[in-house]
Amino acid sequence: MNLTLTVLEIVAPVFLLAAVGFTWVKLGFEYRINFVTQLATTLAVPCLIFTALMQTQIAPAALTALSLASVVAYLGVTVAAAVLVRLTGLNTRTYLAPLIFGNTGNLGLPLALFAFGEEGLSYAVVVFAIMAIWTFTFGIWLVAGAGSFGKVLREPLVWATLLGGLFLWQDWQTPTFLTNTLELIGQMAIPLMLITLGVAVARLSPQGIGRAIVLSMVKLALCVGIAWLAALAFDLDRIAFGVLVLQVATPVAVTSYLLAEKYGADAQAVAGLVVVSTLISVGALPLLLAVLL
Repeated sequence: MNLTLTVLEIVAPVFLLAAVGFTWVKLGFEYRINFVTQLATTLAVPCLIFTALMQTQIAPAALTALSLASVVAYLGVTVAAAVLVRLTGLNTRTYLAPLIFGNTGNLGLPLALFAFGEEGLSYAVVVFAIMAIWTFTFGIWLVAGAGSFGKVLREPLVWATLLGGLFLWQDWQTPTFLTNTLELIGQMAIPLMLITLGVAVARLSPQGIGRAIVLSMVKLALCVGIAWLAALAFDLDRIAFGVLVLQVATPVAVTSYLLAEKYGADAQAVAGLVVVSTLISVGALPLLLAVLL
């Protein structure tokens, strides 16, 4: 019973904040999702990433192990998803990216924070940054068929990750007034992302529900299994182990829908995957947390 209550206390704020966004839209109130998303990804999340890395007290060796395990896990998921798409004859431009990339920002970061505390958030930021860089390079190439090196160089979260890593490595700190300012901006990130997730789900029009259910379940199983093996291979400690598995197992990212819409893939099919996998995660992620805690 105590474990059940603990898990509910962790996941309830996440889904309640998403429900706020969902309800807000259903009540007919205005929500400029493009503006809020730009605010979060250009300002709030980079500040969160930078300060979390700069102030982390985690040993550099542990962060290196998690980084390598994250890269191996996402490479494994990429290969497994590519084989699945090829064997089932699904359209690569439409389905491969959603099967690889999870909602490590909107959902993974707050879950890691509530489940594992500030240390868990520091680890989760590392996994999120690696996934984001993979999304803005390989992910865009998958959907658009064009390189994205220039986009990576213009992405604030990439520079925030590099600068945060440099400050961590050199044991540097920004002046207190600047640190406090960056932390205050970063505190916007998690509630903004969760509310926006609810808004995005409310506005999506899913189709192909049967296929979406099957693919969402397969994605969840593949991601958990591959992340679990990667965590074991790099002998991660309990918190890093739990964060890696939790992050990789998050449902299909809303970013996948936005990329499909922007570059002319089947956006409605991706929308179905986003909605269905997110609904499945309401039950699946608490069960996964119960195992990891």
